Order: sequence, then C-alpha cells, then structure tokens
Amino acid sequence: MNSGKGPVGLGSPPIGAPAPGLATPLADHFSALPPQWAALWAAAPDPDAVAALAQFVDARRIAGARIFPSQPLAALHDCLPGAVRVVVLGQDPYHGPGQAHGYAFSVPEGIRVPPSLRNIFQERARDLADGRAAPANGSLLRWSRQGVLLLNTVLTVEQGAPGSHAGRGWEVFTDALIAGLARIPAPRAFLLWGARAQAKRALLAEAAALLPQQARPLVLMANHPSPLSARRPPLPFIGCGHFSATNRYLVRHGLAPIDW
Repeated sequence: MNSGKGPVGLGSPPIGAPAPGLATPLADHFSALPPQWAALWAAAPDPDAVAALAQFVDARRIAGARIFPSQPLAALHDCLPGAVRVVVLGQDPYHGPGQAHGYAFSVPEGIRVPPSLRNIFQERARDLADGRAAPANGSLLRWSRQGVLLLNTVLTVEQGAPGSHAGRGWEVFTDALIAGLARIPAPRAFLLWGARAQAKRALLAEAAALLPQQARPLVLMANHPSPLSARRPPLPFIGCGHFSATNRYLVRHGLAPIDW
C-alpha cells in the first residue's frame, strides 16, 4: 500500500495541512489511477461515463465552483484491490472547506471532527468496549492502511452543496469498483452506511452470486451516522455493532482483525 499522501504529481498537500479544493482536471486523476483499479473500471457497462463526469466537474471548476476534495481518488491509491478487507461505503464527501480529503468520513489532522465522525467514534467505543480514549483527530488513514477502503458513492461535491455531484457519473464508476471487489473470491466485508450505500446491496448480491457460499462477502447495513439519522429506525447506526461483527468475520476466515 502507498503512503496515503495521494496520487504522485497531482499536488498533494502536506500531511496535516487543510486540503484545498480541486485544482487539476479530473481526467488527470483518472489517468493516474493504479492499474489494479483501472482494470475493475474497464469492466463497467458505460465506459463513457467517466469522460462525461470529468467534463461536468471541470466545467463547474472553471466556472468558479469550489469542489472538494482536491484528491478525489486518494483512497484508491492508499488501498489497492488485493489489500481490501473491508469497504466502508458512504454517500458523498464533506462539503465544508478543509474537511474532505479523499477518504469517506475522514478529515485531515487538525480539522474539527464532524458530527457524523463523532458518532462513528461513539459507536466504535460502545461496540468494542475496549476502554480506548476517543481519537485525538479525525483522520482515518490508520484504517485505510489496514485494508479498509473508505469509499463514497459520489467522490466530489461543491462547497456548501451536499449531493451536488450526485447523478453525474460517479455512481457508474464506484458501482464498477464495488462490483469488481465483490467478484474477487476472498473474504471481504462491506459496511453500507446510509440509504445511498444501502442501495448497493442488490449490486453486491448479483456480483457475488457465482462465488461459493463461503467466499461471498459479508454485507452489513445501517443508517448514515449523521445526527439526523444515527439513532432512527429501522437500522440505527448507534448500536449497529459493525466493528465487532466485521472483526469476527475476518477472524473466522483466518484474517487479522482491524485495529479500529
């Protein structure tokens, strides 16, 4: 796995510095995608979707929209397909300045922990009950470097406008990656947090249908950890137990648990 600093040559900020907005053409980020991920994308049913997506995002950037994060594909550089043991799937990046840095739910060191991430830490502490103090910062790179792919269904957003890049092609791209991972016959857990993530359950089932039963991935679903939904039925995030359930699954398949 890579260092987590993001794609080489695309102007990654130093670790600890607030991430700026997208400053380079999105096509450059796709061109720099590791070949292992590019191979999964090549099997997508609509290969032109990325070109159309890049045109849209770059047109918005040139028009003056501030787009986050500066490195939309950072998590894919840090965690290659063969290393992925867990996929945490959210919806779209944080839309405040300095927050999103290419890893779902994570924020760079030095940035205030957002409410959704505070709930994630709260559920982790409740579920694992290991007495560990809350993390000092909101960076989840330590998860990524253990094979936890922190992925959203949509990978860019405009400042102050959640969902602004939904339906523009990102879903075609991320669906191809999700389905490609599900087809690999290796133990893997998918944690679907929020309605948009939960909508991928059928995609996962279809992709894994030809695998032997023992090789099919674990799929866990819960509400989004946002304060608006974290405690609501029918699948409240607080109390979901996904961290311990994932580790039990990994250990049962002979893999090391995640140090959450």
